[in-house]
Amino acid sequence: MSKHPLEKWGSAMGGKNTRWIVVGLWIVFAVTFALIFPQINSVENFAGDEIPETYTSIQAGKILEEEFASDSGIPLLITWYNESGITEQDLTNIQGLYKQLADDPLNGQESIPPFHELPAQALMGLLSENGAALVTPVFFSPDKNTDVLKENLAIIKERTEEQFGENPYESNLEDEGLHARFSGPVGISIDATDLFKAADVQLMIATVIIILVILLLIYRSPILAIIPLVVVGIAYLVVSPLLGVMAENGWIDKDAQAVAIMIVLLFGAGTDYCLFLITRYRDILLTEENKFTALAMAVRESTGAIVMSGLTVVIGLATLALADYGAFQRFAVPFSFGVLITGFAVVTLLPAVLGILGRAAFWPFVPRTESAEKAHAEKKNKPYKPRKPNHRYMRAVGEFVTTKPWLVIVIAGVILIGLAFASTNIKYNYDLISSFPEDMPSREGFTIIEDNFTPGELAPVQLLVDSEGTDINITEQLLGLPYVSIVKEMRTGDVNNNIQLYEIDLDKNPYSNEAMDDVEQMKDDVKSILTENNLEDGQFWIGGETSAQLDTKVVQSGDENIIQPVMIIIIFIVLLGYLRALITSIQLMVTVLISFFSALGAGWLIIHYGLGHEAMASAIPLYSFVFIIALGNDYNIFMISDIWKNRKRGIAHREAIVNGIASTGAVITSAGLILAGTFLVLATLPIQLLVQFGIVTAVGVLLDTFVVRPLLVPAIITVFGKWSYWPNKKL
Repeated sequence: MSKHPLEKWGSAMGGKNTRWIVVGLWIVFAVTFALIFPQINSVENFAGDEIPETYTSIQAGKILEEEFASDSGIPLLITWYNESGITEQDLTNIQGLYKQLADDPLNGQESIPPFHELPAQALMGLLSENGAALVTPVFFSPDKNTDVLKENLAIIKERTEEQFGENPYESNLEDEGLHARFSGPVGISIDATDLFKAADVQLMIATVIIILVILLLIYRSPILAIIPLVVVGIAYLVVSPLLGVMAENGWIDKDAQAVAIMIVLLFGAGTDYCLFLITRYRDILLTEENKFTALAMAVRESTGAIVMSGLTVVIGLATLALADYGAFQRFAVPFSFGVLITGFAVVTLLPAVLGILGRAAFWPFVPRTESAEKAHAEKKNKPYKPRKPNHRYMRAVGEFVTTKPWLVIVIAGVILIGLAFASTNIKYNYDLISSFPEDMPSREGFTIIEDNFTPGELAPVQLLVDSEGTDINITEQLLGLPYVSIVKEMRTGDVNNNIQLYEIDLDKNPYSNEAMDDVEQMKDDVKSILTENNLEDGQFWIGGETSAQLDTKVVQSGDENIIQPVMIIIIFIVLLGYLRALITSIQLMVTVLISFFSALGAGWLIIHYGLGHEAMASAIPLYSFVFIIALGNDYNIFMISDIWKNRKRGIAHREAIVNGIASTGAVITSAGLILAGTFLVLATLPIQLLVQFGIVTAVGVLLDTFVVRPLLVPAIITVFGKWSYWPNKKL
């Protein structure tokens, strides 16, 4: 009788004559790629627009660049603050700094305001109303990377120290005297890059430690705890340079945030896949003496589920490529490619490592056959102790679920639906800086502006109007709008004087959701104003931070409306093709969807009431969706695969479910704890977006691990009876 193809695969990967070759090839690839390709973290971070060019905020930005040269470039905002009031000497020193910048421009410096040519009294008029703060910009070329900009900031610090005789950038804002902070797009970009660079190392160390601790606590085997980390670590050493060469050649855009999350994903999901094979290998070693035969059998019984689970994750994460929002799109390749390579390592490198170590991998709790255990006891002059039944605790759970399925469905349903209802109260924010630590320089600079200037001055709305050659000025009509505080003097374009610029300060925080509503209303109001001025079809564009946030909201909402249903349909098709059971495939998708909304609601309760966050980052729902849906189906596939195998062996429906829960329960619970633990590592970072993402995803994994997969899913399968397998006639 010929061997099953997967059994042959196991013999090829972990066989006596091939195991060292497989390990050697992986090491050669890892070393070679590291030598000839750049690591992904060494590649410059993407610094372009997140929103497509068709949106008004981007179009307005391009027109501003063409028509108002003095406003062009990416601004660095230097915020100056002195609680006792900025002095004339402070202003003189600031002028001296700007004279240096004018005489000896920095690399990529496009323009600066002529502060050094103005009398000190003129500068006094630019101070905040309380006289304590001043904001001075420096505009840089958009094509300069973060490294160049960071060098420029270091030069500005040096020149400031020479001019002032002290370094106001390093001072504590609570102290007396003058303080300075870099903020605006350039300052925020550099701070964000530094945060994520530090996060990569911190994440790697913390993730490895937490996986190691959990594995040691659960399995109490030091070698076994190290094996998954070695396998996933080698896979990462292959993934990182391959992504690096893709980014270096412009095939993908490098996103530091995506790389940080990818590290957690690879170690969490990769360790889970390793455990499914390792646990099956250990179980078979209890009845099979030959370690190579046992390994081939373990590969046969686990690889199908591992491949299908990995495939759902790869496909699920790849759907992010459909996004219009840049950050979503940049996540697709690192996530899906990383999981693909890691999954391949689990079914190739892991069998080779296990083939080398054999039973020693489980020391000191070495799995032996009954006869070998008796011989071992005799050799040690100890009495033989019969082995306790395997998986007895999870078998008890299976017995309870299949005996009282409706009770389980009702209780689990109430818990999950109750948590899901909490998600309807979530408030979202769309600005990046709110996710940064409060003591980060660019956020401190932002706070100085926020506390000392009127709200709208933080980020004026830039309204651009094509006058079509007519002599109009709509300043007074704009001032009549209820949400407008100030309208600065109208300016006309440098190239096309039909283009008019109206800078508008709103009467509220321009980063608030209410301000976004105002800009949405402004579109209709400006259209009406132009109509009143005989420009019925007049063109206008609204730029600025508030407009960009509004466009972000629209783009992200559109992405959710496309990606979520596409992902559901694709994963459903994969499940249906693998299980060939329509009703079960539908209920698996329904339960993970409920799990997602429950995780979102529970995460909001923790984030809002536990951590005191006023709002949730707008990207969280989609990020969490793709992870929870994909990873949730992972665990379901492993359990359902075992139930299906039991049915194929002729075991009765209820007993097949009990056996499936028993044989997979412990390893899936362990895997869930590890995956949730790795995502919770994100909550240790000083970046609010990653904290929130880590909490919501970890909660989703835990709900799936302890409620959906061991209780709700098998209870529903029990209730549906034979219809759970329809139309699969073999079952």
